[in-house]
Amino acid sequence: MPADFDRLFAALSADGYTVVGPKIGEGAIVYDEIASTADLPQGWTDFQQPGKYRLEKRSDSAFFGYAVGPHSWKKFLFPASLKLWSANRDDEGKLTVQEPEQEPPRYAFIGVRGCEIAAIKVQDRVFSGGRYKDANYTARRERAFIVAVNCGKAAETCFCVSMGTGPGVDSGYDISLTELIEDGSPRYVANAGSDAGQRFLDQLNASSAAESDRSAAKAVVEKTAASMSRSIDTDGIKDVLYAAKESPRWDDVASRCLSCANCTMVCPTCFCHSVSETSDLQVSNFEHTREWDSCFSMNFTFTAGGVVRDTTKSRYRQWLTHKLGSWIDQFGTSGCVGCGRCIAWCPVGIDITEEAAALRASARSAAAALEEGDDAS
Repeated sequence: MPADFDRLFAALSADGYTVVGPKIGEGAIVYDEIASTADLPQGWTDFQQPGKYRLEKRSDSAFFGYAVGPHSWKKFLFPASLKLWSANRDDEGKLTVQEPEQEPPRYAFIGVRGCEIAAIKVQDRVFSGGRYKDANYTARRERAFIVAVNCGKAAETCFCVSMGTGPGVDSGYDISLTELIEDGSPRYVANAGSDAGQRFLDQLNASSAAESDRSAAKAVVEKTAASMSRSIDTDGIKDVLYAAKESPRWDDVASRCLSCANCTMVCPTCFCHSVSETSDLQVSNFEHTREWDSCFSMNFTFTAGGVVRDTTKSRYRQWLTHKLGSWIDQFGTSGCVGCGRCIAWCPVGIDITEEAAALRASARSAAAALEEGDDAS
């Protein structure tokens, strides 16, 4: 019930968490700090198609009756801009280096979807899973409290079922919720995924879910999964993309791609970044900052000899092949979670599922042509 949410938000705040969740802003459902259920997008949903996104009113008062918007939780775990250190040169020329002393915030994320938990796990492997850990990311991640939501509505751009990441959540959360709508009003089936999650649920004095409620919650997820029309055939996808290196499809997509980097900015797993140094005019105060970057940027591969990938074709090929293929070599998993953001927020509506299917067909045709040539010889 809505009153339970307000009590949960208050309890999380009292425990030192900054509560972050969905709210309406900038003509979309975005993630930002929230204080109560009044901030949630109650009664709103999102319409999404390739290159299209708009908000629409629902016929009920659901709080989580939407898919995903342009923001992802990496905005808080891996900030778009982060000061790594600063330095000061005194009048005698002595240089003093200072690292940020402020501790990373403790975030409580409200409304995290299955595909988004999968994306967080991907970034966990990138930033915390190896020998060298990103200290800031690791600290933010270890402090995070996750309230997940099983999806009750899929956008036309969603394809998480084929990527094995949703629409339900099965791990990686402290509390999971399934929203049930009865007579236009929402109620929730909740599960604890950690001791911390159980502790907060106990404070709400919620009653045990009946078997009928658990069955209804399961049906919500099954209905959402069945409604998805998009998919990616992941069988041997890495080898398919490697074999399609010279496919003419890359020229086709390059003729449409604007190289604007929207897909990488909204992607919940992309982690490309650059570092910059700035100083004041007296060259006595310096800041070293990490910022999001993109493999679609012309200068991203700039070296002393020039730009390595200087065409849109080469940059799109790098992005898609890495996302669906070589990511598997690096991290043991795909870099795509099927959230569909790159499809909706691409200005020209390039569809990653369509491109993957076309490349598979191209690779199949090339293999068939090679086989015919062998037979002829």
